[in-house]
Amino acid sequence: TIPDSVTSIGDDAFSGCDSLTSITIPNSVTEIGDWAFSNCSSLARVTIPDGVTSIGENVFWYCSSLTDISIPNALTGITRYAFNYCTGVQSITIPQNITSIEYCAFNGCENLSKVYCLPTTPPNIEDYAFNNNAVDRKIYVPTASVDAYKSAEYWSDYASAIEGYDF
Repeated sequence: TIPDSVTSIGDDAFSGCDSLTSITIPNSVTEIGDWAFSNCSSLARVTIPDGVTSIGENVFWYCSSLTDISIPNALTGITRYAFNYCTGVQSITIPQNITSIEYCAFNGCENLSKVYCLPTTPPNIEDYAFNNNAVDRKIYVPTASVDAYKSAEYWSDYASAIEGYDF
């Protein structure tokens, strides 16, 4: 149990905790450090409160049992390798305020078949952001923004998977 007095989860705080199956981060937390939950192979569920404004690199790296991820609305960027090889994830919603998705953020999420990307302006993404996902993965974007996504740098790599959606 993380007490409400905690405002930050430091680098490597729970890294390698193989027996950790779920965690609820208290509303008092505003930042999560690099590698904080990496290699927690049994972690299936994490609740990140909307007040979290900063998530470090590699934060959920190789959390292979993770199936349920909630990205907070206050977050503006998804860091490099944030959810790399979270093989249990099947669906993810990218909140409206996200303006950047860094290198390999969702790489290796081999069961990720549905990405709901809410921003009307395509966030800046880097190489391999959505590589090695499910073969039939779809990226749903606002219907009026389909062409913008399909022509944006690096989004164009996923043009055949991008479809319009009325959120």
